[in-house]
Amino acid sequence: MTANEWLPLAVLASSLLPGLIIFVLPEGWIGLRTTLNLVGAIAKLVLVGVLLAGVAAGTEYGVRLAVLPGLDLAFKADALGLLFITLSAVLWLFTTLYAIGYLEGAPHRSRFFGFFSLCVTATMGIAMAANLFTFFVFYELLTLSTFPLVVHRGTDKAMKGGTIYLAYTLAGGTALLTGIVWLHHLLGHTEFAHTGIAAALGPEQAIQLKTIFLLLIAGVGVKAALVPLHGWLPQAMVAPAPVSALLHAVAVVKAGAFGIVRIVYEIYGVEFAQALDLLTPLAILAAITIVWGSFRALFQDDLKKRLAYSTVSQVSYIALGVALFGPIGTIGGLVHLVHQGIMKITLFFCAGNYAETLGIHKVSEMDGAGRRMPLTTIAFTIAALGMIGVPATAGAVSKAWLSAGAAAAGMGWAVWVLWTSSLLNAAYFLPILWRVWFRPRLLAWPDEHIPARPWHETAWLLLLPPLITATFTLAFGLFADSPASPLAWAKLIAEREYRAQRSDAPASPPHE
Repeated sequence: MTANEWLPLAVLASSLLPGLIIFVLPEGWIGLRTTLNLVGAIAKLVLVGVLLAGVAAGTEYGVRLAVLPGLDLAFKADALGLLFITLSAVLWLFTTLYAIGYLEGAPHRSRFFGFFSLCVTATMGIAMAANLFTFFVFYELLTLSTFPLVVHRGTDKAMKGGTIYLAYTLAGGTALLTGIVWLHHLLGHTEFAHTGIAAALGPEQAIQLKTIFLLLIAGVGVKAALVPLHGWLPQAMVAPAPVSALLHAVAVVKAGAFGIVRIVYEIYGVEFAQALDLLTPLAILAAITIVWGSFRALFQDDLKKRLAYSTVSQVSYIALGVALFGPIGTIGGLVHLVHQGIMKITLFFCAGNYAETLGIHKVSEMDGAGRRMPLTTIAFTIAALGMIGVPATAGAVSKAWLSAGAAAAGMGWAVWVLWTSSLLNAAYFLPILWRVWFRPRLLAWPDEHIPARPWHETAWLLLLPPLITATFTLAFGLFADSPASPLAWAKLIAEREYRAQRSDAPASPPHE
């Protein structure tokens, strides 16, 4: 086996092997468990760095493992997959650090981190899948590995939230499998390809192809939280803060959004999908989800639920970008896959800090929290402003490209959807910022009798991750033109998907 073949497998193994060992570790073996978590996360980052350099230089990485005659587990590390892989690998390191600090002294840590590692393995498998069969296997592994994390606390509320999550995701998996089997019956394979594979059937199969597209999008749309398939997401907020960050920024909703990208670009092909009139309905569904999620967020007093409905809205920016026919919208959607993950994980890290340090779970309890936890609140503020789309943040870059993509595609109504969403974002984030910075404290805090700590406001393992990810939120906005930015990588992907339209993609960010 050559290096180009074993590297994708090594990326999978860097989290799978530590996870399997962690499962059998006694609870008291804290040092070894922490070491395995961090070594696996750092090793994965190193391997991903090698893949990034290779793919940027034109090297191809892939491997096939025969399961049955004509049915392979197939992996490839291409530019599109590496966008998701890199986001997951980077954020997993910070989420692991955060989880180590958050769960200090908690029971069942070996079980938690074992499933945590399986979850990242499933995410990597989804990102590197070279066909729909492989995608499905790891997509369902992601469901099964995240369920124990959602119900980790074992309370009645946690079990209810986990059961709802499992019901939604298994139903989505059934729809996805039905579509995959149907397509395999028609084509004889389900391999991903840059120009798509469905066009080989021709327009005479249009009705079947449209039905299969509906099944596939419904299957991945559950995890992407498209309306009306989003009901599980707010219920799953009973999970611990690291799991909420995992669901919203790193793995689950991103796996659904990434699935939409693969289906449109590499199963149907964007030109053929447009010819079948599939993109406009997808854009309309994404627009409905964007506005509905933002609207529902306005009325949530529970902080994590407000952030959950914000995720429902923001993740559909990715689907909208995919559905905007043309490279500019594609760039906006793909770069938002990274930008939303960075901003949303910051917000959930901060929400966990407020809960752990001050016992704050509701927006109405946040008065004056910025003066007690200024660093956490600075990170929260940066991420919230990024979600709104304030200039110099990552969110502003995403929204600028999406708006320009909508205009270029002749879908001016989508620009209004984006502006409406931004106004609603401001309506549910700015009151929080006003509370934490400018309103006097009303509630007693659990540790008010303890003198302020001289070096940090909360445990450093809880504080460091959101400070770093908030810095990314600014860096990706201020240095979007850098050749090492997520935007530059999104441009590379768009050029490959729209080979005939390379000249249409602008070299620098459009201006709103």
